[in-house]
Amino acid sequence: MMSRLKSLADRQDRDGNFAECWKDLGIPEKLSFLKEKCRYKVAWGGRDATKSWSFARALLFLARASKLRILCAREYQNSIQESVHWLLCDQISLLRYDADYRIQQASITGINGSEFIFKGLKNNPHAIMSMEGVDIVWVAQAEKLSKRSWEILIPTIRKLESEIWVDFNPDLKTDPTSQMFLENPLPEAKIVKITWQDNPHFTDELRKYKDYLAAVDVDAYNHVYEGEYRQFSEAQILRGKWGVEYFEPQPGWHGPYHGSDLGFAQDPTTLMRCWIDDDEHILYVEELVYRVGLEIDAMPEAFQGAGQHVIRIDNSRPETISYLKRQGLNTIGCVKGKGSVTDGIAFLRSFEKIVIHPDAKHTQDEARLYCYKVDQLSGDVMPDIIDKHNHCWDAVRYAVEPIMKNHLLFGECDWT
Repeated sequence: MMSRLKSLADRQDRDGNFAECWKDLGIPEKLSFLKEKCRYKVAWGGRDATKSWSFARALLFLARASKLRILCAREYQNSIQESVHWLLCDQISLLRYDADYRIQQASITGINGSEFIFKGLKNNPHAIMSMEGVDIVWVAQAEKLSKRSWEILIPTIRKLESEIWVDFNPDLKTDPTSQMFLENPLPEAKIVKITWQDNPHFTDELRKYKDYLAAVDVDAYNHVYEGEYRQFSEAQILRGKWGVEYFEPQPGWHGPYHGSDLGFAQDPTTLMRCWIDDDEHILYVEELVYRVGLEIDAMPEAFQGAGQHVIRIDNSRPETISYLKRQGLNTIGCVKGKGSVTDGIAFLRSFEKIVIHPDAKHTQDEARLYCYKVDQLSGDVMPDIIDKHNHCWDAVRYAVEPIMKNHLLFGECDWT
């Protein structure tokens, strides 16, 4: 890449081929909108997605071609070290723009009159309000911005055709930045999600930690790398118990065990397959069927993956269980009763670990979203279970029901 960048500045001067020179910056295709005219340019997602790296390169490129006044802002900046100053300096060197920029301790200026200014919004609201002639503001780590900071910043950037560039990794759905660009997006904004998967420079070293985090803490992985909102992990029913890993059933494992939750209206019909390694006290989970609107006459074909193994199904639908049995499937109704959900969850949590196959995407989503109620005023986790995001896990409970009830594998052992 360095050889391509070596003559980038000279080529731009010589032939004015803006598009070709931009391509040589190595900015991911998803962020090509940065070179277009737009009031709000927003890139959001997870870590290692090249958002900041790309913003820095694009701004240096544009400020070299035209005289621009660029404000680099963030919520908190007690020193220049807490700004993107260092990142811009690194990119000036990598792009071989050293002759085009003068680097000062607290600012960067171009030989054509362009300037980069660095400010913290929280500590300097009056300094921001008094700024004039800003062409572009780059708001870094914008998930941290308060509503007040946005209310100050947006009216301040008022020059004709001025732009506001925003990069952030979402934290909570209720945060001002999430509300402004994800939940109720401004009509003048171009908004793009970008993650590690869009990073052409993603290294093996970064991948190793990403894969590790996905295996040990999926909630954290989804937040850090996939750009999803941070969850109230204390309310997660399966918190701390599950991870995502590829697996192949081993000779010493027990199973497979199959369970199905039958969908009503907009609820999905699910079919899950489980294996148990009783030496390690690990439950392995696969997702065979997850389908909304699955008609009863289509179920026999959809359930063929279970073969002749027993499929345990919610006994509230005895006519469906009977129909599937007549079609050659080995279906059995679960014996449900008071406390069965609570007992089933306790049994699932008694495993040392629950491993979800990577192909089981809906199961992973439910593991993250299946929660206890949280009191809106106090934030306390309540003992009541929210009857949502549980279709895969209800099927898993059905699949392992006889093991839970009869202690066929573990006797009176209490794993907890």
